[in-house]
Parts: sequence; C-alpha cells; structure tokens
Amino acid sequence: MGEGPPLLMYSPGGFDGTVEKWNTQGVYQRIKLLDHLPGKYRCIVFDRRETGQSGGRVEVLTWARYVAQGKGLLEHLGIRRAHLMGACMGVCPVVAFAVDHPEMVQSLVLYWPVGGAKYRINNHQRFANHLDFVESHSMAEVAARAISSGKTFGEDPRGGPWASVLRREPAFAESFAALDHGKYKQIVSDTSRALYDRDTAPGAEPEELMRLETPALIVPGKDASHATSAARYLEECLPRSEYWDVPPEGQTGATAPARVLEFLQEIKS
Repeated sequence: MGEGPPLLMYSPGGFDGTVEKWNTQGVYQRIKLLDHLPGKYRCIVFDRRETGQSGGRVEVLTWARYVAQGKGLLEHLGIRRAHLMGACMGVCPVVAFAVDHPEMVQSLVLYWPVGGAKYRINNHQRFANHLDFVESHSMAEVAARAISSGKTFGEDPRGGPWASVLRREPAFAESFAALDHGKYKQIVSDTSRALYDRDTAPGAEPEELMRLETPALIVPGKDASHATSAARYLEECLPRSEYWDVPPEGQTGATAPARVLEFLQEIKS
C-alpha cells in the first residue's frame, strides 16, 4: 500500500495476526494508521504465518520462524533494507528481526509491545487448555474442532495454534489428522516455552537488544496483554530508543499517526 521507502508491518493480534487487524482491532481501529502511513511509505502488510490467508507448518514456533517469513517477503520483493513496524505480538518478531539481520533494518516502530506476567500466564494457560483437549481427543477430532468452531486459537484454545490453516487448507487438515499424538503434544509444549519465556517483552535477549544501534520508537500499552513495564523494558534495553510517554487514551487518530510519521521522517537512509 502506498509509495515511498519500504515499511514492513507485522500485524497486531496474537494467533490472528492478519492484515485486517490494522483497521479492526482495539487501539488500531481508533488510530487508523493505514489511513496515513501509505501517503509517505510503501507499507507492506501481510497475514502472519498460521493466520488469515497465510499457510503454516506443524513445527515448534519460535520468533525466528516469524522473522524468516518477513525476511523472505522482503527478499521476494527485492527490498534490501526497510523500516519495520510491529504491533502487539508483532513487536516480538520485529525486535528479533533487528537482532538477526540488523543490516536490513532502518528503524523500528514498536507499538503496544506484548508482555508482562499476566501475558505469560494467560498464554501458558491457553496452550495448557489446548493440550488438555488433545489429551482426550484424536488428532482428527482436534482438526474437526478447529474447522467447525470458526474461532481463532485465542478465542477457543481447543482448536490450537494451527486453527486458521486447518480451516483453509483441506490437505493440511488431512495431514494434521494423521500426526503422531505424542510428537504433536511435544511440539505444542515446546512452542509455549519458546514464545512465552519471560515476564516482560519476549522476542530477543536483553544483551542482544543492548547491542543494537537501530533507532526505535516505543509506544506503550496498558492492559493484561500489553503491560507498560514491557514497553519500559524495551526502552531500557534499546540504546537508540524514543519512548512516547502518552497513555492509551491520549493515542488518537490525531496524535498517533503524526508521532509515528514524525519519527520515521527523522531517520536518515
């Protein structure tokens, strides 16, 4: 969307990180970033893997796997360097991207980073609820649950992290139903530990963040999934960060896009 310097945007949402969330979810529905950013930037928006129209694989999900998706997309488009923006859970792969491939990242916009003790506890419980359902049902029944419910993993944990792909791809659902029960449970357990391993913002180790020289704008949230402490943690760790100290109620369609654009336009190629 739009023309100008490339801006790769990792969508908000947990296991429902779709393009549409930029216009429909919570604060993003209010601030309408995509009404403003494409006027100055080439905004590259996509459904995160395992969500929406994107595919996926039954494997241990790590932040590095999400990085690979975004990096592959930039390479496919012939883009060697871009601004990166992550919102909500999208912040985690964005900081991991900057750590793994700093030469490709011009700046970071980190909007409402997920994190905090409640976030970790709630996500571990969601995975535990899924495993409880898997324990007493066949893989075919798990697939059928995901397909029939029409809900995301966050809305109905019984369907699991691959619910979106199961509904959209019959061949994937068929192969999913034939998976080894025990190996699948191990993959789910390992994914839970890999993604939600700390009581602050996940995605990269603090020592790695402290070595980054990438300019970053951090915009804090304030609820059970987006603890303000997670945003402050990133401010502490990222040496070239700017922290927009405005509470959620002050982040409006008039103020938020203007602040993001101001930051991006300060960055020199």
